[in-house]
Amino acid sequence: MVTKPYILVVDDKEWERKFLKEFLEESGYKVDEAGDGEEAIEKIKNNTYDLVITDLRMGEQSGFDVLKTAKTQSYKPEVIVITAYGTIESAVNAIKLDAFDYLTKPLDSKRVLITIGQALERKLLRNEVQSLRNQLEEKYSRKRIVAESDEMRKILEVIDLVTRTDSTVLIEGESGTGKELVARALHFSGPRARKPFITVNCAALPEPLLESELFGHVKGTFTGAVKDKKGLFEEADEGTLLLDEIAEMPMSIQVKLLRVLQEGSIRKVGGAAEIDVD
Repeated sequence: MVTKPYILVVDDKEWERKFLKEFLEESGYKVDEAGDGEEAIEKIKNNTYDLVITDLRMGEQSGFDVLKTAKTQSYKPEVIVITAYGTIESAVNAIKLDAFDYLTKPLDSKRVLITIGQALERKLLRNEVQSLRNQLEEKYSRKRIVAESDEMRKILEVIDLVTRTDSTVLIEGESGTGKELVARALHFSGPRARKPFITVNCAALPEPLLESELFGHVKGTFTGAVKDKKGLFEEADEGTLLLDEIAEMPMSIQVKLLRVLQEGSIRKVGGAAEIDVD
């Protein structure tokens, strides 16, 4: 049996709320309703909705308050804001607060259904991404590493200590001893787990290409640079960048790498601006 998407309609104008609720139920959705912001906030905290459709102007608790509350819930419903008093400023504010869309009254039924479909699709994609992240965290967590030797147990103790810090880590060892496994355990067991984990083999790329890959480049710097490119340090910002075979990195790039470690910033190839990275 397919579960119907669960939608909360919030509007202090009863006839508009009832009309939208009945329309959505006829369109195949399970629908709940709230007559003001206070009631909506209470229901959002005590139910699990896939989507919230809220009017903007309502009593003491506005649609923005409803939106903010919805986005703090662990189940993270999508939110569509509707209003009869549309302004560019309110639309921008709604999108900044991660509303899926902003619709003005009178509502067009076709557009409403299309927007709802798109919002629910994004909700599904976000759920799938979250599920994959949870699987990765479980797969590469430090808890999945089985240690039998005293040496390996000591390494696991170090992993536990390092994940509580914000330090750059040097992992040494012979080929095949599990350096990348340790790196992934550090990443997926710590506060950076929900951010990117990116690896690059420094020995596999020629110097010019490696520099561009790591630091990015600006348009027109060299033949083929038809647009600005983000480097891996930017792509991995707030996450983890694993530099494999770092001893094979050309000295000129090692100098730039030292600056990243000391200053926490990079400069694109051909660029002048300093870009902060973490």
